[in-house]
This record gives sequence, C-alpha cells and structure tokens, in this order.
Amino acid sequence: MTKQRMPRSAPARKEEDRQAKLQSILDAALDIFLEKGFTDARLDEVAARAGVAKGTIYLYVPSKQALLETLIRSEIGGPIGVIEQHILALEASAEDKLRGLFSFLRKEILGTRRVDIVRLILAEAGRFPKLAEIYHREVISRGMHLLRGIAEQGVASGEFHSDAIVRFPQLAIAPGLLALLWTAFFQTIDPIDVEAMLETHLALMMKALKGPLS
Repeated sequence: MTKQRMPRSAPARKEEDRQAKLQSILDAALDIFLEKGFTDARLDEVAARAGVAKGTIYLYVPSKQALLETLIRSEIGGPIGVIEQHILALEASAEDKLRGLFSFLRKEILGTRRVDIVRLILAEAGRFPKLAEIYHREVISRGMHLLRGIAEQGVASGEFHSDAIVRFPQLAIAPGLLALLWTAFFQTIDPIDVEAMLETHLALMMKALKGPLS
C-alpha cells in the first residue's frame, strides 16, 4: 500500500510561511540597497518591492541596519557555516580541503547573488563600521579560522613544508577579493576568467607550500 503523506501541522506551515516572507523581504532589501545605496534606501521601498506592509518588516527586524545584518547572516553566514562543517568532517588531504573551499567560493559566492552582498559591504563599511564588524565576525573570521585549520593540518601531516598560510591565511583568499573588485569594475573593460585565475592561484600556492624545506 502507498503510504499517505502526513499533512503538515499548522505551526510548521506557519513557520514555512514566515520564512518565505522573510526571504522575500531580504531579496527586496538587497535589490533596493544595490539600487539606492544603503544610506538612501528606505524601508517603505523595501516593503513595496517585497509586496508587504512596512510594518511587516518590523516583525522581523527593528531597523534598516538590522535588516542588512540579517541579510549578511542569512545569505552568507549560513552557507559559510555549512561549508565549514562539511570540510571539517572530510577525511581528505589539506590540498583537497582547500580545493573544496575554493570551489565553494566560486560557485556559492562569486557565482550567485551573494557576491552583490559582499560588494555592498565593501561600499558601505567605511561609513558604517558596525557593518564591517558584523561581516568580519560572521564571514571573514570564520573563513580565516577554517583556512588556518586546513593549513595547520597540512603542516602537521608533512604535506605542507611552509606554514605561511597558518600565519597569513589572508594570502590564500586574496584572489577572491580581487575577483570581486575586478568583476564589479573592470570586467567589461578587461575581462578575466575568474575560475581559471583561482585555479592558477591554487596551483601556485600548492607549489609554494609543498616546496622543498628551506
């Protein structure tokens, strides 16, 4: 006999509807923030774009800044946590883990609308230092911690002969920031193959880390 699907409970449906509405608000907020700039964007514009009353936004967040903070946590901080758990659970070489992290960067950040959130933060962080602090806490520091952990594994196992990435994990991810800036400002003038650039950087980095002991 075919099993009948159990109907969702009212609380489950209510939570799904709530999350769907929040996602609509976040999508609209990103659109408006990008079009108007964070300073000039208004919550009534976000509400109109999302198709909700302005008061509905306040059921989720207390302010425009809190809305951007939620956007960062939900759209980038969440996926960072997922890839962090996935990579830490892998029984793989440090190089394979780095390749997995770079693949995530290409597909889930640079290859999606999340890249627009990063660009927005880069544009607004100077005027709103609190946003820079939140982005650093939710994204940057976690990424650096993951990179440092992978590098420490490589050094401890003898796979890497250099501890450069342990000391400066920022070096590993620097081309990702270059890709963000380049595709935002120069791609139409001087196109670059971002995927090939990141692959080349990874190959050069592996050669340096696995080079002969000095």
